[in-house]
Amino acid sequence: MDKRIVVLVLIWVLISHVNPLFAQENRLSQGAYWTEDEANIQMKKWASEWTTRSDWENRSEVIRQGIISGMKLDQMPKRETPFNTIIHSTREMDGYIVENIAIESFPGFFIIGNLYRPLAPAPFQKSPGILSVHGHGQDLRFGESVQKRSAAFARMGAVVFAYDMIGYGDSKQVDHKIAIALSIQTYNSQRVIDYLISRPDVDPDRIGVTGESGGGTQTIMITAIDPRIKVSVPVVMVSAYFFGGCVCESGMPVHQSDHHQTNNVEIAALCAPRPMLLVSDGGDWTKNTPRIEMPYLQKVYALYDAESKIDNVHLPAERHDYGPNKRYPVYNFLSHYMGLNAGKILVNNQFDESFVKVLPSEDLRVFNDQYPMPSHALRGDKAVLNYLDLK
Repeated sequence: MDKRIVVLVLIWVLISHVNPLFAQENRLSQGAYWTEDEANIQMKKWASEWTTRSDWENRSEVIRQGIISGMKLDQMPKRETPFNTIIHSTREMDGYIVENIAIESFPGFFIIGNLYRPLAPAPFQKSPGILSVHGHGQDLRFGESVQKRSAAFARMGAVVFAYDMIGYGDSKQVDHKIAIALSIQTYNSQRVIDYLISRPDVDPDRIGVTGESGGGTQTIMITAIDPRIKVSVPVVMVSAYFFGGCVCESGMPVHQSDHHQTNNVEIAALCAPRPMLLVSDGGDWTKNTPRIEMPYLQKVYALYDAESKIDNVHLPAERHDYGPNKRYPVYNFLSHYMGLNAGKILVNNQFDESFVKVLPSEDLRVFNDQYPMPSHALRGDKAVLNYLDLK
């Protein structure tokens, strides 16, 4: 072998040993990893490689384990930290309650957000729980979309935890672009499920999740690996050719290993046979959903005789958001599959969100002068990376 090649290999091995994240770089599938036509061909190829439910379940287990090992979730702390819940600023609104909440995810690291719950829950019944996750953009938890949908879910009868992406809103213990963003965010979502099912007012058998864009990525990831999610609604995200453009979506090798390649369509398919609604539009990477992504998902669901549980609302004249025309079909879907009361937000048989009071960000922030972040909180990327020590 050429001595130069030997030297280069030795350098690569040394760097990889010192910085394991470097070794992942050649296994990342990021952004528009394929062209639209290449993705179409790839979906057809995969569809031809399995025919039975057993075939698919063998493949799905490879994909699931690829996600867990790729994001190093199996190296994260055991989920045993007390929640040390902080709740304050409880407000009774028109048919719902909103509170500011923080729970401890792992020692010294906090999940920060708002808890929305019904003002008049159904008597003698536990409420469904919903994870409301958002996409990229400054302080989206305080925005109209998150507030309106979370309040609507609550008025319909759910307990809703709307929480920050790391690096956004109140969650400033690390930068959003930290190398292990995907690990932390997915672990946080598992901890939110842990918290919701620990509450006496939440039915652990009715847990759902929805989010848009990067929140849509988080929706499919947590659904794929955690069977406690019973209903999943990823919005403007699932694409055959686009893998997510942020480190929190595709910055770790969750789509590719030494022995497999997958994409977000197959990750979404791991929801089967649980109910799933994809919301797509004509102005982003979900523009092909009815023609490319849905046929593959329908084939997977057919293996379980569950075709009725996979659906798509496609809005070809709309663009990348979680606006009202996207929220309304979600209300119908979650009402049907989670036992919510859609009638609570109907006026003249049309969905009406006018009851929601969009609060200013300062009202929704958890940590402030009166409620400071606990003194033992980890602060900065280095402190969190050192604590977790992922290899």
